[in-house]
Amino acid sequence: MKDRKRRVVTMLAAAALLLGVGAACERKSDGGSTGGASGEPIVVGSTLSLSGAFAATGAIHKIVGEQFVERLNANGGLLGRPVQWIVRDDESDQAKVSTLYEQLISQDRVDLIIGPYATPNILSAMAVAERHGYVLPQHTSVIAPLMTYPCQFPAWSIGPTPNEFVPNQLFDALATLPNPPKRVAILTNQNGSTDFVSYGAGDNKNGAVSITKERGLDLVLEVRYPPNTTDWAPIAAQVRDAKPDLVINNGLGVDPVNLLQAMAQLGYKPPLMFSLFPAPGPLLGLGDLAEGLLSVTMFEPNKAALDRLGPEATEIVNEFQNRAKAANLPYTAFETQAAASWTAWEILVAGVQGANSLDHEKICDSLHASGAKTTFAGTLEFDPAKNNFWPSNQLLKQIQNKDWVTVWPPDRAAAQLRAPAS
Repeated sequence: MKDRKRRVVTMLAAAALLLGVGAACERKSDGGSTGGASGEPIVVGSTLSLSGAFAATGAIHKIVGEQFVERLNANGGLLGRPVQWIVRDDESDQAKVSTLYEQLISQDRVDLIIGPYATPNILSAMAVAERHGYVLPQHTSVIAPLMTYPCQFPAWSIGPTPNEFVPNQLFDALATLPNPPKRVAILTNQNGSTDFVSYGAGDNKNGAVSITKERGLDLVLEVRYPPNTTDWAPIAAQVRDAKPDLVINNGLGVDPVNLLQAMAQLGYKPPLMFSLFPAPGPLLGLGDLAEGLLSVTMFEPNKAALDRLGPEATEIVNEFQNRAKAANLPYTAFETQAAASWTAWEILVAGVQGANSLDHEKICDSLHASGAKTTFAGTLEFDPAKNNFWPSNQLLKQIQNKDWVTVWPPDRAAAQLRAPAS
């Protein structure tokens, strides 16, 4: 693989330089106790959205990364050497991501990299990784058709066709209710991942819109709105007037919060609502207004799930919660974002350990050959023919009694799916 031969580098000068960089631009974690690891540190570089629109989610990934590195070093490090993590603030700006990853690789000469948060940022990082032949574990890009670099490895998978998987999983679950919804409104944020789930892309134009019709449901409203939408009243009025049984909001962050609040101002609440990638905490802050809302998840720390995974998972979850509280995060549960972040770090470690080397070609080959054993996603296998996306372990969760609980599929649920209140 072109340019993948690992260069021998000395980190002393780079480390001295990094010590002088302001915390607003760059954070460094040396992992605390090295647990017997010795020698020159293995340096992992990345960016995260520590400021800007994605900062609330970036804070989760930062806490997880610091926790993982400290835990790794306390257990002997990687290849017997301590691990150091350099994370720079990309300010939630895709344009800055390429430059920062280029600097990490070409100037700071980090040994390894891990991806940023958010699909557009990950795509930018992937282009740099491919140019330099670096392996790129990444947390949260689920658009399999776009992730074509053979040495990017997803830590969250909704399979190779999430545009089909998500709506079919949702409709399969809702079909078990005594009175399944028949009238559907679909509201779509025109961001890449959310628009893809509604409409597909390229040769696969299936998505929530077409699958709603294929299932014989009545699509009573279809709205596409720009990511920078601030006036939600017109959309709320359209939903109220369409009288759907189910609102599907393929949206991001606080989109569903804004929608629910705008509809409440009109004296209206839909019987059922689903939101694709919401920020979990703000919805809970709505109280009764968000009760019954559905979303996707790869992990929720419900007792049943933790009992299945065992004491190590419980220890990780509890430690994260303590750190999140100390950092004043508004929502401290170890859920999808935290689980995806932890899994990405485990993929990186599995590749290095499997290769017994920092050579990126060997790391990539090892992951393709042997996969990765992970705490929260199980044993993963990576098929480059499917852009390394593995069979989905995605669940559906629902707000019940002002908390998130997993409700689908039944064999992995912590509670039963609830029908709308009459």
